[in-house]
Amino acid sequence: MSKTAFLYPGQGVQTAGMGKDFYDNSALSREVFDRASETLELDMKELCFEKNDRLDLTEYTQAALVTTYLAITKELENRGVRADIAAGLSLGEYAAITAAGAMTQMQAVRLVRKRGILMQNTVPAGEGAMCAVLALDEKVIEQILEEIEDVSIANYNCPGQIVITGKTDQVAAAKEKLEAAGARRCIMLNVSGPFHSPLLKEAGTALLEEMKHMEFTSLKIPYITNVTAEKVTDSGEIKELLAKQVYSPVRWMQSMATLLAEGVDTFVEIGPGRTLAGFMKKIAPQAKVLQVAKWEDMEKVTE
Repeated sequence: MSKTAFLYPGQGVQTAGMGKDFYDNSALSREVFDRASETLELDMKELCFEKNDRLDLTEYTQAALVTTYLAITKELENRGVRADIAAGLSLGEYAAITAAGAMTQMQAVRLVRKRGILMQNTVPAGEGAMCAVLALDEKVIEQILEEIEDVSIANYNCPGQIVITGKTDQVAAAKEKLEAAGARRCIMLNVSGPFHSPLLKEAGTALLEEMKHMEFTSLKIPYITNVTAEKVTDSGEIKELLAKQVYSPVRWMQSMATLLAEGVDTFVEIGPGRTLAGFMKKIAPQAKVLQVAKWEDMEKVTE
C-alpha cells in the first residue's frame, strides 16, 4: 500500500517572500499567519514577506519558518493531501509533530519562538560554530572528533554530507584535520551558534521547563524523532525528545531509512528550497519527492 510522508526542512532555508503567495491565495493559510502575528505579537507578514535583517536571526527565523510550514500544510490538507507519517529536520520536527496532531499550530509557533531565543542566547555570539564536511566517511569523521574536545557531529544529513558543531577554535582545528584526512571540502556555515552541540544542553533543559505545563494530545499519525531516528507513536515521549534534540545530533539520513523501511514511497517536502529533496537523491535516488514551496506547486501535488 502506498504511503506518504510530509517532510519539513530546518533552519537555513528561510527566504524573504516565503509563504506570501499562500497568504494571498488561501484563506486558511492567511489565518495561520494572522494568528501567529497575534500570538507572538510580531508582524509575521513583514518578517516573512519583506526583506529584513531579522529573518536570519535564530530567535525570529524559527517562528517564521514554522508559521510558513504550517500555513502551507493547512491548505494541502484542505485539498485532501494527507500524510501517513511525518518528519522534520531539527526545527522542522515541530511542524512534523503539529502535522501529526500532537500540538496545535499556535503551541508550535510559541514553542519555537522560545526555542530560538534560548538557542541564540545560551552560547555568546562568536563562541560557537558549525561546519559542513563533504565527501568523507562518517566513521572517519567520528574517529577524528574523538580526539578534539568540544566538537561533535550536529547533522547526519546524507551520505557525503555531515555537519560538525562546537567551540569556534576547536571546529577550525577539526576542519584542518578533516581536510587532511581527505574531505573534499569543509564549509564553515553562516550560523549564530553551535546548534545540536552538548554546549546547548542548558537550552534543552530550559526548553523542557518551558514545556512542563504544555499538554500534548495523542498523535493521529506517527512522526520520526531526530534524536533516535525512530518512529514515535506515544505523545508522552515528545517533551523529553524535543529537549534532547536541542543538544543531540540530527539523524536525518537514518530517519529517512526508517521511513523507507516503513513503506513510504512518496515524500512531500513542505517549505522553501529543495534541501531535503537534495539529501534524498543521495539517500534513496529512486524515492519520489514532491515539493510545495510556492502556490503553483500545490496543483502538481494535489494531482
